[in-house]
Amino acid sequence: MSFNKVMLIGNVGKDPEVRHLESGSAVASFTLATTERYRAKTGELQDQTEWHNIVCWRNLADLSEKYIRKGAQIFVEGKIRTRSWTDQTGAKRYTTEIVADNIRLLDRKGAASVSPAETAAAPIQQQVTIPADDDPSDDLPF
Repeated sequence: MSFNKVMLIGNVGKDPEVRHLESGSAVASFTLATTERYRAKTGELQDQTEWHNIVCWRNLADLSEKYIRKGAQIFVEGKIRTRSWTDQTGAKRYTTEIVADNIRLLDRKGAASVSPAETAAAPIQQQVTIPADDDPSDDLPF
Protein backbone atom coordinates (compact mmCIF):
# COMPACT_ATOMS: atom_id res chain seq x y z
CA MET A 1 0.00 0.00 0.00
CA SER A 2 1.20 3.54 -0.67
CA PHE A 3 -0.14 6.99 0.12
CA ASN A 4 0.75 10.33 -1.50
CA LYS A 5 -0.93 13.23 0.31
CA VAL A 6 0.35 16.73 1.05
CA MET A 7 -1.29 19.38 3.22
CA LEU A 8 0.24 22.87 3.33
CA ILE A 9 -0.74 26.20 4.83
CA GLY A 10 1.20 29.17 3.56
CA ASN A 11 1.26 32.43 1.68
CA VAL A 12 0.99 32.72 -2.09
CA GLY A 13 4.23 34.03 -3.60
CA LYS A 14 2.80 35.24 -6.94
CA ASP A 15 -0.54 35.48 -8.72
CA PRO A 16 -1.43 32.23 -10.52
CA GLU A 17 -0.22 31.94 -14.11
CA VAL A 18 -2.91 30.22 -16.19
CA ARG A 19 -2.33 28.48 -19.52
CA HIS A 20 -4.87 26.76 -21.76
CA LEU A 21 -3.78 23.57 -23.50
CA GLU A 22 -4.84 22.59 -27.04
CA SER A 23 -7.35 20.19 -25.49
CA GLY A 24 -9.03 23.15 -23.78
CA SER A 25 -7.89 22.20 -20.28
CA ALA A 26 -6.64 25.01 -18.07
CA VAL A 27 -3.55 24.68 -15.88
CA ALA A 28 -2.55 27.22 -13.23
CA SER A 29 0.74 27.42 -11.38
CA PHE A 30 1.94 29.56 -8.51
CA THR A 31 4.34 29.40 -5.59
CA LEU A 32 3.48 28.93 -1.93
CA ALA A 33 5.77 29.83 0.97
CA THR A 34 5.61 27.91 4.25
CA THR A 35 7.62 29.24 7.16
CA GLU A 36 8.78 27.35 10.23
CA ARG A 37 9.85 29.43 13.23
CA TYR A 38 12.24 27.94 15.77
CA ARG A 39 14.59 29.09 18.50
CA ALA A 40 18.29 28.72 17.65
CA LYS A 41 20.93 27.63 20.17
CA THR A 42 21.77 31.29 20.68
CA GLY A 43 18.19 31.92 21.84
CA GLU A 44 17.21 33.96 18.78
CA LEU A 45 14.05 33.19 16.84
CA GLN A 46 14.86 31.94 13.35
CA ASP A 47 12.59 31.56 10.32
CA GLN A 48 13.09 28.87 7.73
CA THR A 49 10.99 29.35 4.59
CA GLU A 50 10.32 26.61 2.05
CA TRP A 51 8.93 27.42 -1.40
CA HIS A 52 6.52 24.99 -3.06
CA ASN A 53 5.42 24.93 -6.70
CA ILE A 54 1.63 24.45 -6.83
CA VAL A 55 -0.15 23.21 -9.97
CA CYS A 56 -3.94 23.27 -10.46
CA TRP A 57 -5.88 21.72 -13.35
CA ARG A 58 -9.20 22.42 -15.11
CA ASN A 59 -11.91 24.06 -12.95
CA LEU A 60 -9.55 24.44 -10.01
CA ALA A 61 -7.17 26.37 -12.30
CA ASP A 62 -9.97 28.71 -13.42
CA LEU A 63 -11.10 29.27 -9.83
CA SER A 64 -7.52 29.85 -8.70
CA GLU A 65 -7.14 32.54 -11.34
CA LYS A 66 -10.27 34.30 -10.05
CA TYR A 67 -9.75 34.09 -6.30
CA ILE A 68 -6.07 33.56 -5.42
CA ARG A 69 -3.75 36.56 -5.21
CA LYS A 70 -0.17 37.13 -4.12
CA GLY A 71 0.12 37.30 -0.32
CA ALA A 72 -3.11 35.41 0.37
CA GLN A 73 -2.95 32.70 3.02
CA ILE A 74 -4.28 29.38 1.71
CA PHE A 75 -4.52 25.70 2.60
CA VAL A 76 -3.55 23.33 -0.22
CA GLU A 77 -4.26 19.62 -0.25
CA GLY A 78 -2.79 17.51 -3.03
CA LYS A 79 -0.12 15.09 -4.23
CA ILE A 80 3.63 15.37 -4.75
CA ARG A 81 4.72 14.93 -8.35
CA THR A 82 8.29 14.97 -9.67
CA ARG A 83 8.81 15.39 -13.39
CA SER A 84 11.88 15.59 -15.55
CA TRP A 85 12.80 17.05 -18.93
CA THR A 86 15.86 17.76 -21.03
CA ASP A 87 16.75 21.45 -21.30
CA GLN A 88 18.16 23.29 -24.34
CA THR A 89 21.74 22.36 -23.41
CA GLY A 90 20.86 18.65 -23.21
CA ALA A 91 21.02 18.49 -19.39
CA LYS A 92 18.39 16.47 -17.52
CA ARG A 93 16.32 18.74 -15.25
CA TYR A 94 13.90 17.84 -12.44
CA THR A 95 11.20 19.69 -10.57
CA THR A 96 8.93 18.73 -7.70
CA GLU A 97 5.40 20.10 -7.67
CA ILE A 98 2.28 19.83 -5.56
CA VAL A 99 -0.71 18.95 -7.76
CA ALA A 100 -3.64 20.48 -5.89
CA ASP A 101 -6.85 18.51 -5.30
CA ASN A 102 -8.39 21.07 -2.96
CA ILE A 103 -7.64 24.65 -1.95
CA ARG A 104 -9.10 26.54 0.99
CA LEU A 105 -8.79 30.31 1.17
CA LEU A 106 -7.84 31.40 4.69
CA ASP A 107 -8.32 35.14 4.45
CA ARG A 108 -9.64 37.23 7.34
CA LYS A 109 -13.04 37.69 5.70
CA GLY A 110 -13.87 34.04 6.38
CA ALA A 111 -12.63 30.74 5.08
CA ALA A 112 -13.83 29.54 1.71
CA SER A 113 -13.16 26.40 -0.26
CA VAL A 114 -12.13 26.03 -3.89
CA SER A 115 -12.36 22.48 -5.19
CA PRO A 116 -12.54 21.04 -8.69
CA ALA A 117 -16.15 19.94 -8.20
CA GLU A 118 -17.31 23.54 -7.71
CA THR A 119 -19.47 25.05 -10.44
CA ALA A 120 -19.13 28.47 -12.02
CA ALA A 121 -22.51 29.47 -10.58
CA ALA A 122 -21.32 28.87 -7.01
CA PRO A 123 -17.52 28.92 -7.10
CA ILE A 124 -16.95 29.57 -3.40
CA GLN A 125 -18.76 27.91 -0.55
CA GLN A 126 -18.56 29.54 2.86
CA GLN A 127 -17.52 27.42 5.79
CA VAL A 128 -20.29 26.84 8.35
CA THR A 129 -19.68 27.27 12.06
CA ILE A 130 -21.94 25.64 14.66
CA PRO A 131 -23.04 27.99 17.45
CA ALA A 132 -21.94 26.94 20.95
CA ASP A 133 -25.51 26.34 22.18
CA ASP A 134 -26.21 23.93 19.26
CA ASP A 135 -23.16 21.78 19.97
CA PRO A 136 -23.87 18.25 18.55
CA SER A 137 -21.49 16.70 21.10
CA ASP A 138 -24.18 17.29 23.79
CA ASP A 139 -26.19 14.47 22.20
CA LEU A 140 -23.47 11.89 22.84
CA PRO A 141 -24.51 9.18 25.32
CA PHE A 142 -21.24 9.31 27.32
